[in-house]
Amino acid sequence: MNTTFKTLSIAAALAASLGLAGCAANAGSGNSMPMDHGSSGAMSSTMPSASSMMPSAGADHNQADVRFAQMMIPHHSQAVEMSDIILAKSGVPAEVTALATKIKAAQAPEIEQMTGWLKGWNVPTAMTDHSGHGMTGMVDDAGIDKLKSATGTDAAKLFLEQMIGHHEGAIDMAQQEISAGNSPEAVKLGHDIVDAQQAEITQMKQLLASL
Repeated sequence: MNTTFKTLSIAAALAASLGLAGCAANAGSGNSMPMDHGSSGAMSSTMPSASSMMPSAGADHNQADVRFAQMMIPHHSQAVEMSDIILAKSGVPAEVTALATKIKAAQAPEIEQMTGWLKGWNVPTAMTDHSGHGMTGMVDDAGIDKLKSATGTDAAKLFLEQMIGHHEGAIDMAQQEISAGNSPEAVKLGHDIVDAQQAEITQMKQLLASL
């Protein structure tokens, strides 16, 4: 009996030992699952940063559209300013004042349109880096002062010369938007700017030659 009892006790102990080993194995397996979940969690944690990049998921615009609007707003604003300067002068040929009126009438609403886009896209309406990189054709402060002080035909000639370069810069920016932009409205505006301002450049060169 004692021998049988000892045998049964050894068997029971062995079974218990195997059971504990199994639990330990299961526990180890269980511990590996959170590691797997942690790995997948780490992968999923990278997704928001990717989706938050421009363009964001479902967006109809990209960084080229944003940059185009942010640069074109101050560019257009200067064209409106230059037009106001020439319109305030006397002795300027009627053809030049008519052109200045046309430029102001076209570009002021476009400024409002682009400002609305940027607000709708929840981005600043001005360039945050203040570099103005790529914003070509702008007239410097000295040039604006010179236009302000000019009179009569001299003012008209200077306005035309400055505005030709200004328009050429706007066309360059618009062509970049046409090539890289994603917003249908912004790309359309790019095409409109190219068409309208190229025609005005031709007109201004003819006016300049006649003065």
